[in-house]
Amino acid sequence: MRLRDGLGGCWQSLGHRPINVAQKAWLAPGRFGLPQASVDNPSYTTRALPCGADPFLMTTLKYLASYPDALQRQVQLLIAQDRLGDLLRQRYPQSHQVRTDRALFDYVSELKTRFMRHAAPLSKVVYDNKLQLVQHALGTNTTVSRVQGGRLKAKREIRVATVFREAPADFLKMIVVHELAHLKEPQHDKAFYQLCTHMEADYHQLELDLRLYLTQLDMDVA
Repeated sequence: MRLRDGLGGCWQSLGHRPINVAQKAWLAPGRFGLPQASVDNPSYTTRALPCGADPFLMTTLKYLASYPDALQRQVQLLIAQDRLGDLLRQRYPQSHQVRTDRALFDYVSELKTRFMRHAAPLSKVVYDNKLQLVQHALGTNTTVSRVQGGRLKAKREIRVATVFREAPADFLKMIVVHELAHLKEPQHDKAFYQLCTHMEADYHQLELDLRLYLTQLDMDVA
């Protein structure tokens, strides 16, 4: 029997979210050299887009579908000006060396020992190259129950999408924190996000920026 949870469906619309601190930072006037109109006025695109660009044919932000329209407009402007990738590289220049499943298991185990010592032990932690393609997920937390010696034993497994093997170090930590939090909190509720921010104070900012990073990756491949 498998029970799965994780950061799945992250490019599906979940309804508008309340603007949190991380989103307010992105929406702050002048943060990326954008005018106040880019935050408050949808018609800003007629002045700020490159010559010939059509504001109604801009990139669909599937990873940000549940975020406020004002934030999406600001991101679309950065994309239209070809600035999003550079901004992300400046903010997250540090890579990591967690490239193998063994290294990933050790990395996750160290964080678990530091913050969730009493949570259920992990039997397996691996990179999975099928998550994004098949399950539309970036990470999963799975309970696998098997009969051993006449007894039912449950083992916990964490799978992380292979995109994080080459991603900035901060984004790997963010997805690991997310999946570790599910060991205790199965739902994406207040208790869950409190646990995430306990393990990583900048969790909300990292989740938002991860979605921007995935958006940029899609454009690089297109």
